[in-house]
Amino acid sequence: MKHINQLNDTNIMLHFNFLKTMVFHIPAIYPDHIGRGLGRKIQLKPAPKSPKGDLELQLYCESASLKNVTLFNSCQLRILTFISLCLLTTGSLLAQQRELNGQVTCNGNGIANVVVSDGISCTRTDAAGNYKLSSDKAAFIYISTPTGYLTRVENSIPVFYQSIDTNTGTYNFELTKNTTDDTKHVFLAQADVQLTDNDCLETYKKMLPDCIELIKQESKSKDVFSVDCGDIVGDTPALYPGYIKAASALNIPVYRAIGNHDMDYYGRTFETSYKTFEKYFGPTYYSFNKGKAHYIILNDNFFLGRDYFYMGYIDEKTFHWLEQDLSYVAKGSPVFVVMHIPSQLQEKQVPFEYNYSAIADQMVNAGAFHEILKPYQVHIISGHMHYNRNLVYSPNLMEHITGAVCGIWWRGDIGLDGTPRGYGVYEVDGNKVKWYYKSAGYAKEYQVRTYPVGASSQYPNDVIANVWNWDKNWKVEWIEDGVNKGEMIHYTGNDPKAEALCADREKVKYDWITINPTDHLFRATPQKKGTKIEIKVTDRFGQVYLNKI
Repeated sequence: MKHINQLNDTNIMLHFNFLKTMVFHIPAIYPDHIGRGLGRKIQLKPAPKSPKGDLELQLYCESASLKNVTLFNSCQLRILTFISLCLLTTGSLLAQQRELNGQVTCNGNGIANVVVSDGISCTRTDAAGNYKLSSDKAAFIYISTPTGYLTRVENSIPVFYQSIDTNTGTYNFELTKNTTDDTKHVFLAQADVQLTDNDCLETYKKMLPDCIELIKQESKSKDVFSVDCGDIVGDTPALYPGYIKAASALNIPVYRAIGNHDMDYYGRTFETSYKTFEKYFGPTYYSFNKGKAHYIILNDNFFLGRDYFYMGYIDEKTFHWLEQDLSYVAKGSPVFVVMHIPSQLQEKQVPFEYNYSAIADQMVNAGAFHEILKPYQVHIISGHMHYNRNLVYSPNLMEHITGAVCGIWWRGDIGLDGTPRGYGVYEVDGNKVKWYYKSAGYAKEYQVRTYPVGASSQYPNDVIANVWNWDKNWKVEWIEDGVNKGEMIHYTGNDPKAEALCADREKVKYDWITINPTDHLFRATPQKKGTKIEIKVTDRFGQVYLNKI
């Protein structure tokens, strides 16, 4: 037992012995604060034979003990007490950690500079492909698959991870060399398959040939894979095996994010919400690399520990991992972040409003999230909203809210904004990125739906164009009897087809389904009846689409 009563400025030092009990004395200053700091493991009582009324601080932590403490004067008590408690906490954590190690190889040869993580900390392999990582209570050890390499794929699930077994500390990863130069690559982006029963699954299977044909064409010269923004099922985890079997027909790796309807509900904390998803698909946040691009899959569905409620939120553990993961990525690189809940629903951040829709439909702490991404050329790819929308936050940060594969919950072939059921397609060539929305069952050129005069209840005298993948760098013009009349009027309103479908309560089945106003609508008033109207749409890449009414 050490009695602490003096210390000089240059000699503050604590020495720990592990797996023992620590007992030492501190003067009676802020005992309540100290007790709160370490909780039930602290015992405070008057020190025997202490004329100054000092307190005995006794910590049964099973991980550290104070062996030697230099002496200090009362002026430095607060500093040493703070340092003592911090070091004791650190010692306790270190004692619980264990070292994980292994090698990342290709054909038996080590691969250098591969990032390895347990979801908490990250490290890199050395020149021989070896790594060491101290880990504490992690469920997985996994790699950020490096450019030019492939992991094993099982039924469309990339196996870049291993479950941590308490009986072993060695985890090796064997990769294969990608025979295709992945500098040029294409990926499909799905969102909200949201299977609720076998009928939905059968309808989903009918959509897959559209994807398979595109994959077949693109894979002739490019590396091809897919990402999924989550809500694979609609609170029906029993459908995961059927979905996995169906998706295996794609014959490419699919990197999946968890959605709110993929979570386990009714648990007591957020940490109980992703166990079933992990059982089928592995970690809920991770990264990989293709060409010059870095890809990040995130879990931003924060279950609130009550019934089925959640909010869009990135917790500190994930932020900590994300900062480490990005530290290995060159500034200015293209980065794609795939997640379920959009970071924002508008380009300018609006004042915080504490209601369920405000916190469940977008990320509460989006500002901090966007700040971390600033050094990179970033595309956020999200879903959740069952509509398609592109948001340009800054020249180097854009979000693509992707239309739902299930449309209006498999009740029609369009989403709440009139976007056809489909998926995003992204073409990456080095640092350059192009994208388009692929409507299932339609040609790539199908990018606009037009309506004649009288179709819109809001503007019955106008022709209407719905340009679902529009952003502010597109141009939408109209031509009357061969004469270009200039740009159409951009407005926010209801897509006529979606409005009619949502009004059919028997067909949509669910009474909570309502039309969603969209901002990718355009209108123009013809000068006279019977004229020939043509809509000309030019996307941000200069591609022109023509549609006659």
